[in-house]
Amino acid sequence: MTSQFGLLNLWNQGDLVTRGVAILLLVMSLSSWIVIIVKALDLGRHARQARQTEGFWHSADFAEGVSKLGTDPANPFRALATEGREATAHHHAQPQLHDSLDVSEWLTRSLRNSIDESTARLQSGLAVLASVGSTAPFVGLFGTVWGIYHALMEISVAGQATIDKVAGPIGEALIMTALGLAVAIPAVLGYNALVRGNKTVIMKLNRFAHDLHAYFLTGARVSAGGAGNVVAMKKGV
Repeated sequence: MTSQFGLLNLWNQGDLVTRGVAILLLVMSLSSWIVIIVKALDLGRHARQARQTEGFWHSADFAEGVSKLGTDPANPFRALATEGREATAHHHAQPQLHDSLDVSEWLTRSLRNSIDESTARLQSGLAVLASVGSTAPFVGLFGTVWGIYHALMEISVAGQATIDKVAGPIGEALIMTALGLAVAIPAVLGYNALVRGNKTVIMKLNRFAHDLHAYFLTGARVSAGGAGNVVAMKKGV
């Protein structure tokens, strides 16, 4: 683009509304990319943590298994294991209201709560991507409509409506629509990719919780080929 037409000229010739729309689109783009990068790194870390669960089951005792899950306080698999241990110990510690629940149901509820907390952390930030993906095109369209309005007003004042006089200002205004799409498309694609990644992590958490449930009740892990032969967790865990 030349110095006469393009983004720089659009910024220089634009009013407060046009510049405000451009700044808003920039903020939306930066926020969506920050969420995408941070959550993608989190998913990569959780994938490595999921692979450590096999080392957990090949440990001599529970304490060694927990140590193999690492020391990261944000590790949902470690949190699940420690929550199960604490729930089982607490249920047998002293008579309380939760004694009306059998240990299996109490353990199921505790593991479910841990998974729900991990799911909430996994989904944090996705609302930003959903909002950006759904609103950025309309923000850009508003900037285009506003720019075209002012371009037509200037053309009517100048009294020159030839194609070379109209194409430049209106073309610059249409850039706002393109910018809105450029902001929205990565946000939508990032949202879909992160949702798929979160579903994979949650599936692995549910599988680990299923095995932990069997371990705390029977002292044995549910086998891959006969999950129902040892013990089955209630639906939802």
